[in-house]
Amino acid sequence: MSFEVDASAYGEFMGRYSEPLAAEFAAFADAGPGQRALDVGAGFGALTAVLVELLGARAVAAVDPSAAAVSAIRLRLPDVDARQAPAERLPFPDSSFDRVLAQLVVHFMDDPRAGIAEMARVTRPGGVVAACVWDHAGGLGPLATFWRAVRDLDPDAPDESTLPGTREGQLAELFRSVGLHPVEQAALTVSALFADVDAWWRPFTLGVGPAGTYVANLTAEHREGLRARCAELLPPGPFTVDATAWAVRASS
Repeated sequence: MSFEVDASAYGEFMGRYSEPLAAEFAAFADAGPGQRALDVGAGFGALTAVLVELLGARAVAAVDPSAAAVSAIRLRLPDVDARQAPAERLPFPDSSFDRVLAQLVVHFMDDPRAGIAEMARVTRPGGVVAACVWDHAGGLGPLATFWRAVRDLDPDAPDESTLPGTREGQLAELFRSVGLHPVEQAALTVSALFADVDAWWRPFTLGVGPAGTYVANLTAEHREGLRARCAELLPPGPFTVDATAWAVRASS
């Protein structure tokens, strides 16, 4: 699985969902002027950019384990304090931020409990810790049709439904397990418009994330078979794909 890709590839694959989600998620976390915020697992900066609009660049920091992602954020948002680091080892002192947010990253953390505990550590007393993850387990995430087609053709293929936080209630359980109370949960839904099946399929060929890795490892024949099965499951273009993420927030 790889997220060491360029910003354009990630943007085409997930940006059309993650960018509108970022606005919904920042509002859910009650991010606003006068606060200092940290974007954990910032990727190429979809949420970081929203936080900059709300708080100002000098009030925003971002971390990601990917060197390519950090470089992209520094280029796009030069006044943001962007650092390369995993969620499990945040390079900031205790109680540094009013809002600490993780968008679409908890399920990819090596140790989600440790990552969330670190988020709580760097949050000031009375601040907010928040995270969101696509509903892959419930079939409402943006990749639901893709993984359904994969399972139809390859029933034993691993998908993203077993990753932590992808099922309703799992993020809340993770938050409570590290002592964060009370926990508030919400479903955040966004939509993306595609002109046709080709426009929908192309991002899966760019090698991004578990889905992109799966496609990259297929033979040309099996790749075309998967594309054909996806086309059978999708409506004729243009069509809209709805995507729902589970979001949780808690006071530190």
